[in-house]
Amino acid sequence: QVQLVESGGGLVQAGGSLRLSCVAPESIFGISTMGWYRQAPGKQRELVAEVTSSGSTTYAGFVKGRFTISRDNAKNTVYLQMNSLKPEDTAVYYCNAKYILNILSRTSWGQGTQVTVSS
Repeated sequence: QVQLVESGGGLVQAGGSLRLSCVAPESIFGISTMGWYRQAPGKQRELVAEVTSSGSTTYAGFVKGRFTISRDNAKNTVYLQMNSLKPEDTAVYYCNAKYILNILSRTSWGQGTQVTVSS
């Protein structure tokens, strides 16, 4: 079982910033597309942003230039810098790794970190 370890969530006022971090095992980080998803109460989990092993990024429309995903391959870590946070950004944020191992597509999830934005 691949373990992804997240950190950086917390409580912040609207307009503030937070940076989430996720460390993945070295054995899979370099071959993975790393992403951040979020799930608010009563809603489905949704993609926030992801970055491929080659550095290409994808963002959800609601990010609108406020969030930046990046990866540090030397540290096996993916980051999500969140600026101009809004109350509607309140959710549990999950780190995700997608990779191919032994010809099979695999997905691993972190345990989630709570982000709460107060108005």
